[in-house]
Amino acid sequence: MRNLVKYVGISLLVVGLAGCDNSDSKKPVQAASAESNATGQPITLLDGKLSFSLPADMTDQSGKLGTQSNNMHVYSDATGQKAVIVIVGDNTQEDLAALAKRLEDQQRGRDPQLQVVTNKAIEIKGQTLQQLDSIISAKGQTAWSSVVLGKVDNKLLTLQVTLPADNQQQAQTAAENIINTIVVK
Repeated sequence: MRNLVKYVGISLLVVGLAGCDNSDSKKPVQAASAESNATGQPITLLDGKLSFSLPADMTDQSGKLGTQSNNMHVYSDATGQKAVIVIVGDNTQEDLAALAKRLEDQQRGRDPQLQVVTNKAIEIKGQTLQQLDSIISAKGQTAWSSVVLGKVDNKLLTLQVTLPADNQQQAQTAAENIINTIVVK
């Protein structure tokens, strides 16, 4: 469980850093977003037990992190504003709803302006997962965060999609496009 908290902290750090980026590269990224959704790139993890598709502008950044470990995978665009982080942790006896609530409480502790959009159970190919969607604020910037929690192969899986939330509806749709491609075996 400590590893989950540590990796969620790293995820929030990525969100914070993306929120602090004041570059003007947002407009080209948004323009590329629509076309890259059409040409998603498949990602397969956990020996084929987890797969999903990412927009073409997102690449594997896992080896570029100083804290790279075998159970964390990071994908982002060139600006670092769009990121997908997958963490495979130790199994826990807690149910997914309780884990999502704890994650929500931790996020709220870091961001008092946190807006929780949904915290719900979802079903993907017969597998029950928990989805927590929220809007995170950092230094005047907002980011859309969709976290999907699940138990796969006796491991706790956390997949977080973080996108700039200048246009909340567009960010939510882009995150859902990624989540809708998840396949758990």
